[in-house]
Amino acid sequence: MMKTLFLGSAALALAVGYVAPVRAQQTAAEIEEIVVIGRASQVELTDSYAGGQVARGGRAGLLGNLDMMDAPYAGTAYTADLISQQQAISVADVLRNDPTVRVARGFGNFQELYVIRGFAVYSDDMTYNGVYGILPRQFLAAELVERVEVFRGANAFLNGAAPGGSGVGGAINIVPKRAPTNPLNRVTLGYESDGQIYGAVDLARRFGSGKEWGGRVNAVHRDGKTGVDREDRNLDVVSLGVDYEGERFRFSADAGYQDHHIDSPRPSVYIGAAVPAAPDASTNFAQSWTYTDEQQLFGAVRGEYDLTDAITVWAAAGGRDGKEHNVLANPTAAADGSITNSRFDNARKDKVLSADVGVRGDFKTGAIGHRVVLSGSAISTKGLNAYAVSDSFNAGTLRNTVRVAAPATPYVGGDLDNPRKTEQTDNSSIALADMLSFWDGKVLLTVGARYQEIETRGFAYGTAVETSRYKDDAVTPAVALVYKPTEQISLYANYAEALQPGSVVPERNTSNQTYVNANQVLSPFKAKQYETGAKYDGGRFGGSLSLFSITLPNTVEEPAGTQVRLTKDGEQRNRGVELSVFGEPVEDVKVIGGLTYLDAELRKTQGGANEGNTAVGVPDWQANITVTWDVPVVSGLSLDTRLTYTDSQYINAANTAKAPSWTRWDLGVSYTTAFADKDVTLRGRVENVTDEKDWVSVGGYPGSNYLVLGAPRTFLLSASLDF
Repeated sequence: MMKTLFLGSAALALAVGYVAPVRAQQTAAEIEEIVVIGRASQVELTDSYAGGQVARGGRAGLLGNLDMMDAPYAGTAYTADLISQQQAISVADVLRNDPTVRVARGFGNFQELYVIRGFAVYSDDMTYNGVYGILPRQFLAAELVERVEVFRGANAFLNGAAPGGSGVGGAINIVPKRAPTNPLNRVTLGYESDGQIYGAVDLARRFGSGKEWGGRVNAVHRDGKTGVDREDRNLDVVSLGVDYEGERFRFSADAGYQDHHIDSPRPSVYIGAAVPAAPDASTNFAQSWTYTDEQQLFGAVRGEYDLTDAITVWAAAGGRDGKEHNVLANPTAAADGSITNSRFDNARKDKVLSADVGVRGDFKTGAIGHRVVLSGSAISTKGLNAYAVSDSFNAGTLRNTVRVAAPATPYVGGDLDNPRKTEQTDNSSIALADMLSFWDGKVLLTVGARYQEIETRGFAYGTAVETSRYKDDAVTPAVALVYKPTEQISLYANYAEALQPGSVVPERNTSNQTYVNANQVLSPFKAKQYETGAKYDGGRFGGSLSLFSITLPNTVEEPAGTQVRLTKDGEQRNRGVELSVFGEPVEDVKVIGGLTYLDAELRKTQGGANEGNTAVGVPDWQANITVTWDVPVVSGLSLDTRLTYTDSQYINAANTAKAPSWTRWDLGVSYTTAFADKDVTLRGRVENVTDEKDWVSVGGYPGSNYLVLGAPRTFLLSASLDF
């Protein structure tokens, strides 16, 4: 990490030394002429779009915050107004508005996992104000969030490789809350069926002669039963955000603590060759002694400084200290719904440090404007783990689960009371980009590349003795073009890559054959993306249409005498079309929605088996529409409705069985009025109005086929008082 930051700082200094004299010779008029791409700040956010539910743009990695019409990529940034209107509990609730994203779950745990363009993004692979690895692994409370920014497509050049190895199809950036212009004192009380109470405090002020300093505090408590039988959730969250908005210096610092505990959490369901019928949506097939518990302390700082009108430097850093303890019993279900379980206990601690530095310079060569960006980043993650496993036991059926006493766990790895280090990953990179502008900004061409080093080490459970190590590097280039024939239309195309660490070859395969290249490290996996699209900005109504193809290599076995060799070959190719719309097309009516078509094909497969089949857990079609109506005859009254459709999904690579398609309908209402000269907002919401019982996702972890049952009909009520 220190090596990369040193190299990045040195390169930054050289760039400043080169660009500053050139820029100093230019007049103020020339500066105004060159800056046709917008400010692209690393700190300042883009404005909200008409209707206030989405923003005009979002973060594009090292390029900063770009207006949607300047960005050669697709994405949507959801705002705090939408989050509060829909009474979102977590980031997943916000992303349910996005037609290109589906929410799944981690492998064997309760991690929220997001699928973009058919590929997973783990919750701990989201960025926090542009910094990797800082956010809690399993769940993030929505009260911490100012914006949820969805970036669609491969992004290793812009962001670097995600530390957890996901992010092939896109990225998600979380913007923490900021103090608004006016003072804020808000208390919210709420209720969620079937017995969950909710309380939140949101306080904000701006200080200084020009209100340049801001501070915001949020505190949240949830406790009680959920709509799932016997499931009980407790959540405590507190956060502090400070920011400074000066003429040349801009700064933010954020810290948060989250304590999340669930008793008898309804688990995912492992399956064989067939899909069991989904039980009622409120059914809980968890054992009574299971629980999940996590505490996460995290924070990040980011600042940027304008050395001149043409040169800006920035730096960011963050860290997380997290611990988890789980006692789980995920069932394996047969076609008739009968289940077997085994107990799995695990303890985990995470220590993460992450940093990012860079310089951005604007200058001109002839009639061509340049925005050159040089950035260096590094992240170090340490995982401490221990586990214990029981023998399997019968547990009845999904609909009528037999509760048994907690079995003994004779198979142990490490010490659950004192887990030792089992993994460490150190990623570092340096990137250079030039965003060129032609014809008064009507044409923007971005070219660049990122050099990245990836080092991963594995350690034995209990002893922390190093057992494996690999280190490799890769260069991920990128090129992107934007053409704006009119002020309302922007056409774009890009080539980009995603990067995943290469896997370590195990000793044997599932047939107990020995790999001749056991313990060898395969080179990093590069996913290649080609994308083209168009964007429309009508002032009050906007949208985008994207066509893309992403190819990700897989591993296959090759004969090697009486043994086999594991090599990097084969691939999954996801091609698709995305349509996204947003805004306020007519007065008082707001719309967010769209649809996605995906063709996820397995190619160059092992021995030709499953060649041309559809990848596990990727639906052909998915669509969303959210409509909000501000009722004109009743001031302060808003009604909203959301429909979500997800097509059927194959449960295995052989494509012999599918989980059925599903549709969900949600309704909401809010009313803002004055009481004793104070603003009061009352909100009500019904999710899954028709109480559908559906398997809403297949897998999430690549290639896995576990099922997740959708939430039951749920009522949410809240009242907010501003004083």
